[in-house]
Amino acid sequence: MRFAEPLYFILLIVPIAMIVWYVLKHKKAQASMQVPTVQAFDRLPVGRKVRLRHLPFIFRVLAVVLIILVLARPQSSNSWKNTSTEGIDIMIALDISSSMLAKDFKPNRIEAAKEVASSFINGRPYDNIGLVIFSGESFTQCPLTTDHAVLLNLFQGIQSGMLEDGTAIGSGLANAVTRLKDSKAKSKVIILLTDGSNNMGTVAPLTAAGIAKTFGIRVYTIGVGTKGLAPYPVQTPYGIRYQNLPVEIDETVLKQIAGTTDGSYFRATNKEKLKEIYNEIDKLEKTKLNVRQYSKRYEHYMPFAIAAFLCLLLELLLRNFVLRKIP
Repeated sequence: MRFAEPLYFILLIVPIAMIVWYVLKHKKAQASMQVPTVQAFDRLPVGRKVRLRHLPFIFRVLAVVLIILVLARPQSSNSWKNTSTEGIDIMIALDISSSMLAKDFKPNRIEAAKEVASSFINGRPYDNIGLVIFSGESFTQCPLTTDHAVLLNLFQGIQSGMLEDGTAIGSGLANAVTRLKDSKAKSKVIILLTDGSNNMGTVAPLTAAGIAKTFGIRVYTIGVGTKGLAPYPVQTPYGIRYQNLPVEIDETVLKQIAGTTDGSYFRATNKEKLKEIYNEIDKLEKTKLNVRQYSKRYEHYMPFAIAAFLCLLLELLLRNFVLRKIP
């Protein structure tokens, strides 16, 4: 419910003034006298007319309020829209090897990657998005879906150690390609994020890139890690300890994967840079929307007008027939 002419509500000061005037008038009209006790008056019967003497005024005030509502034009609206999209299907291939626990990103690489990717997903409500994780082997954590609530829930459950350790970039990429190859979307994209070089798996990274190109899939590769040394988790006799070790990312292979598929390679040296990379990919892969909106409004003043008329009618009937003998 909305009101087309809400300025008319200023007139609500009129019924307020009427009430104030009525109260003051009746205070002045009442006489007073001093008596030793009022017990005798308590037993006097109160007539029906006395009980109803204020009703005409109440109906008049209600009528004025309802007339103001009529002037304000209460309306309801019925709106709908047709949306046509040129969908983009996106698979995120995320490295979850133990090296992703390095603390050059806060709190670590894998948590930073999850947070930034989640923001990216929230910004693309119309796209099918899925998730592949890989380390020494690859696994589909979530197939393509528009149910991003489910996807984000699965995203948050990712932990390093879920799979055999290692870095199987080729297997992770090939798995993502398998999930996209039969897609009918106009644009098919893989975002592959890793912090190492391929050292496991049965599929070579460039072989997987060639397959992606065959199916018209564009791959954006992201190398994660600062330049120089980074604090990596290392197993010692005293448990996990962090040691500063050289950051080794096979940027040559990542660039070749991106170049083969007409994608781009990015290097994220910190969390802010990773956010910038996802924002850039977001701009490069925009979903086209054609939205047509319709709206129809319906007037609802008639019930208020009828109620105002009935209030005035009741006031006249009470004043001229029921209460006419009251001075």
